Amino acid sequence: MYIMCIAIPPKHPVASVIGFLNGMTNIPKRSRPGYSRVGPPKLVAALLFRRGASEWENPVMRFLTSRYRAAVRWCIRERWVPVSVGLLAFGAMLYLATSGIIGSEFLPHLDEDSLWVCGTFAPSTGQGVRVANLARLALASFPEAIIVTSQVGRPDDGTDTTGFFNTEFCVDLKPKEQWRPVFHQDKEELIAAMNREVEKIPGAVWNFSQPIADNMEEAVSGVKGQLATKIYGDDLRTLEDKADEVMRVMRTVPGIEDLGVFRLLGQPNLNVQVDRQQAARFQLNVADIQDAVQTAVGGNALTQVLQGEQRYDLVARYLEPYRDTREAIANIRLLSPSGERVSLAQLSKIQMRDGGSEIYREGNQRYVAVKYSARGRDLGSTVEEAIGKVGKQVQLPRGYHIKWEGEYESEKRAAARLAIIVPLTVLIIFVILYTMFKSMKWASLIIVNVMMTPLGGMAALLVTHTHFSVSSGIGFLALFGVSVQTGVIMLEYINQRRARGHSIEEAAVEGAVLRLRPIMVTSLVATLGLLPAALSHAIGSDSQRPFAIVIVGGLISGLLLSVFLLPTLYAWVAREGDVLPAPETHLEEAH
Repeated sequence: MYIMCIAIPPKHPVASVIGFLNGMTNIPKRSRPGYSRVGPPKLVAALLFRRGASEWENPVMRFLTSRYRAAVRWCIRERWVPVSVGLLAFGAMLYLATSGIIGSEFLPHLDEDSLWVCGTFAPSTGQGVRVANLARLALASFPEAIIVTSQVGRPDDGTDTTGFFNTEFCVDLKPKEQWRPVFHQDKEELIAAMNREVEKIPGAVWNFSQPIADNMEEAVSGVKGQLATKIYGDDLRTLEDKADEVMRVMRTVPGIEDLGVFRLLGQPNLNVQVDRQQAARFQLNVADIQDAVQTAVGGNALTQVLQGEQRYDLVARYLEPYRDTREAIANIRLLSPSGERVSLAQLSKIQMRDGGSEIYREGNQRYVAVKYSARGRDLGSTVEEAIGKVGKQVQLPRGYHIKWEGEYESEKRAAARLAIIVPLTVLIIFVILYTMFKSMKWASLIIVNVMMTPLGGMAALLVTHTHFSVSSGIGFLALFGVSVQTGVIMLEYINQRRARGHSIEEAAVEGAVLRLRPIMVTSLVATLGLLPAALSHAIGSDSQRPFAIVIVGGLISGLLLSVFLLPTLYAWVAREGDVLPAPETHLEEAH
């Protein structure tokens, strides 16, 4: 991009054109280019307005200006009324921000127009294909579903480490306008109905998500689920017991759905525990018994077979009929030093017990995960209630600890960053305002005006049932900039009128009246421009809607509060010795 700068002599004909156009706009002298001070625009009048021109005054603005002037005068005389309203607005803003009534989440969920359904069974389940067929028929029975495809076990590329106990379904959905009226075009109601159908299949734990969202959630938390609670410890059985306790407590929390535990145990193991007294009786060492079991069942390498550069172990072990059952293993014979043949059952206790089927590790620690989703309620309050109940009702052994991960962890991390960014933004704005006005009083006055703005954004979130998220947080930051602009425009003109000799009250009234139209135009243009985004519910609008809702609501409330509160506070705190700018000779007059 190239920028061309042209210097025009003050008496050049083009300077008259520019000066005329500058005069038609409401740009203060100090913000106009230096070539705006020119003589009468005779050239433009002769070229463009040959039949003559007359200025037309908008009757609507004339009516609003006269009423606004009277209202500002009344607010300055009865200053406790607008100040009390401002304090009530500030208190309402604090209540909405801290009470949790709005709700919170990390980011709005984009509607992918499809569902990703995961079903998890016991690790020893051998009927994964049959169960997947039943679940696919149950999901396809809904007319809202177009295609239902299923996957049993891990994918062909081996990127997902799971077994045949895991089934996944991709459900393509029709547009919401073609759904049955019973669902009210609400995806959560459709998910609840599908969940009721698939839960009729016994022994399965179901999770509903979306194709892209499922991959993102698994990348964030490491488990298949929107949210995850991880319990870290050493003993697998203790971990599962505590996970069951946590799950029982979380069932009582409203809004928690798709609750399930990723089981660690479930693989049948044959445990052989050597009886040392019996081994000593037959003069056998424990190592000899263990070596016999290893050789008979697992096999031991006796030598190596060489084929060129390739080497293969030659392993010897019992034939399969003598090692494939518990009874066969118990009948393994060992030769004692006395020449007697002793069975393994005489030397050890053989028990069938469930062992670890999958062991999850993170940070050099074992953990068990409890997965769940938040539906019908905001994510933040749902998880915080679950944290409170689990902390009171579940006691963890020494060395065990619990972490709440997934989208909730991302939300808390984003909230911590916003807690730094927002005050830092306000501080930078204050420094810039102080540099501009050379007065702590005027900078503080504009910051007070900025602090009133978030009320409308929070009220808009509450009315539209939209939760606070990173998207709406960015909207509040953008709203601060518009509020600062409104305050600077009004305060600059009030100070200019005082610099020209007007009294404090007269300058506050006439300066506010003079800037009413530019402030209204600025706010209404931004409001009307973002209104379609705030009202849209089409695919892809979920991320931009909170941002637009905050700005639209904040601009409306900010306009109503600032145009009355700012001149009132100015007339209250202004004194004769205030820092004022140099008076300008060309200043627009209020009518």
